[in-house]
Amino acid sequence: MIQRVAMLSVHTCPLATLGGKETGGMNVYVRDLGREFSRRGIEVDVYTRSQDPTMPRITELAENGRVIHIKTGPERPYNKNKIYNHLPEFVTNVKTLNQKYDIIYSHYWLSGVAAGALRQVWNIPIVQMFHTLAEMKNRVAQTPAEREPEQRLNCEGEVMRFADRLVAATPLEKNHMTWQYGALSDKIDVVPPGVDLDRFKPLNRREAKTYIGVPPDDKMILFVGRIQPLKGIDILMQALALVRRREPELVKNICVSIIGGDPNPDSEIERNEFERLKSLRADLGVGDLITFLGAKDQDTLVYYYSAAEMVVMPSHYESFGMVAIEAMACGTPVIASDVGGLSFSIENGFNGYLVPGRDPESLANKIVLLLKYRALLDQLSEQAKTWVKRYSWVNIADEITEVFEKTVSDYATNGQN
Repeated sequence: MIQRVAMLSVHTCPLATLGGKETGGMNVYVRDLGREFSRRGIEVDVYTRSQDPTMPRITELAENGRVIHIKTGPERPYNKNKIYNHLPEFVTNVKTLNQKYDIIYSHYWLSGVAAGALRQVWNIPIVQMFHTLAEMKNRVAQTPAEREPEQRLNCEGEVMRFADRLVAATPLEKNHMTWQYGALSDKIDVVPPGVDLDRFKPLNRREAKTYIGVPPDDKMILFVGRIQPLKGIDILMQALALVRRREPELVKNICVSIIGGDPNPDSEIERNEFERLKSLRADLGVGDLITFLGAKDQDTLVYYYSAAEMVVMPSHYESFGMVAIEAMACGTPVIASDVGGLSFSIENGFNGYLVPGRDPESLANKIVLLLKYRALLDQLSEQAKTWVKRYSWVNIADEITEVFEKTVSDYATNGQN
């Protein structure tokens, strides 16, 4: 029986404010799964890089859970790819704590590399989840600056070879691991991320609008995600320009809220993308429709989801797309690109719509459809609330626990791979 789990999230803290630099779905996953394990009496320690020397080294995650901040290079926000050079320091400082665990659950490639070194000390198995894959991000990169470094590609392949089990968010991600990296199919389990159904639930739309300051008769379209080229915010802007051109009356009471991103990003890619999008917004003549709101915490985000008519995810790549299931848990239909994990979390015409990637016209058509036909939107909303129950953290933790128990049993029998 699993009693103690070491979760590694080297480059980002699960308690960090979401929507900013290097924070997103993975943070939510580590935090909420850790809390669900804690509710079951499983002790969880999440090891992450210290980014602020004034923060306590140990922070409570839950009754049986801790976040442990480990000195790893500069104690400040830092280029995640440079963290690789400081992983030996991370591993050494974790070892000095002299803890014992049943299993390591590592997240993202940097944590996988650290897990390989810690297994030699702890003599326990590794389960690895990548959350995103460099090979797939490079396929949609539009400039050399957006490409992931060769070091990450090589390390992902190495981790896939030495980890005892791998967790893929979707069958497609499992296929990418086997096709692009040569991972063994029989050691990959498909278990999607979950959603906190106690936090993300439908609120009264009018009350939610009042809370966030949206006029009661306005219709809000919502985007939630980082300000990065692969998120396709430019496609949303182009679609809105098409909607205005075709249906000028329809957009008279429309507002589009963009949630996510740091108002002063230190990433050159994010800074350039933010400036590019502001220029594009002006060029397309949709500046009066679109507002950048910056990052919002999840307790506030639920009001935006509930107030919105729809959530739009025009991404070029999503390994899963947790925003989609959060929105659906609030009863809000999603229009998304038919890519990656979004192809699995959205059933076209049932809880939202899938449209071809990089296709503003198709996106515009679906936006118009949901703005025009209230009965259709309401039907999709009801169906979304039913669909998303499969993703409760109770169900997901059951599946991950099964993976852990099988991995520990196999490791005891056969030793490490």
